[in-house]
Amino acid sequence: MIDSRTIAGRKLRPVGLGCMNLSWAYGNTPGEEDAARLLHRALDLGYDHLDTARIYGEGHNEELIGKVLAGRRKEFFLASKTGIIVDGDKRRIDCRPETIRNAVETSLRLLQTDHIDLYYLHRRDFATPIEDSVGTLGELVKEGKIGAIGLSEMSADTLRKAHAAHPIAALQNEYSLWTRNVELGTLEACRELGVAMVAFSPVARGALGGELRDPSILPKGDLRLSHPRFNAENWPKNLKLIDAFDALAKEAGVEPAQLSLAWVLSRGDHVHVIPGTTSIPHLEENFAAMDVTIAPDILNRAGALINQQTVSGHRYPEGMRKTIDTEDFV
Repeated sequence: MIDSRTIAGRKLRPVGLGCMNLSWAYGNTPGEEDAARLLHRALDLGYDHLDTARIYGEGHNEELIGKVLAGRRKEFFLASKTGIIVDGDKRRIDCRPETIRNAVETSLRLLQTDHIDLYYLHRRDFATPIEDSVGTLGELVKEGKIGAIGLSEMSADTLRKAHAAHPIAALQNEYSLWTRNVELGTLEACRELGVAMVAFSPVARGALGGELRDPSILPKGDLRLSHPRFNAENWPKNLKLIDAFDALAKEAGVEPAQLSLAWVLSRGDHVHVIPGTTSIPHLEENFAAMDVTIAPDILNRAGALINQQTVSGHRYPEGMRKTIDTEDFV
């Protein structure tokens, strides 16, 4: 059982809730009543780390959390992000100081709060020195508008540069059995610097959740339809790995998602996971992953079964890869 791990000096449950799915990206988003029910159930269960971002539904997700949980704000650690700006049907990355300041004010208003516990730069702005962006966030920390600074989808080198300018509390990068990029440097850099590694998509964008069998039936607009690992060429190969993984979870007496989460959490006591879901049963299942005991042999076999060498396809489509600062496999 894992009781707590630390982010920004605060003890939190290592399984947090990624809220993106409630507004955007995967499947059909729930109505407001269903989303509210799930958020309240999360807090009732003991979730104390909620993660959102401005890009999630173009402000809808922040607004949803603010509206639904305004009366329970003291019960959870709140993280949000800025840096990906939507201009009509185009997107750009902008982490200039003035953009950051405007974004924080908007987030505070939408979230109906006067303080965001952790505020991330969602992507690296290669046109703005990271020290300038982090310096502005440091000023916002002094002003009490944010509690700590985070980075997302950034490299160990960028993390070190940013941390030298102002302490960084968390690095949020993709990490799961089938996405191991953090093992190229950021996992260890976080450990050395005392930075929390917050793993997003720890259940491989639902692939290791025990239910997805045919990506072609995903609704139009689902981001996974554009991701190489889910396409007609790569998915059949990956499904064979998933079937073997599901069998391994059954042998361990846990759900596939729980094995996936347990594996990520086993990578270090500075690692946190923020799986997202629109399903209350899955919400409960994910939270229970902290209480399961899985033999080291099972975890080792899971890691040997699904890894960067065995998975087919890149984690991102080509266009998106150009915006990512994280280390990548050749």
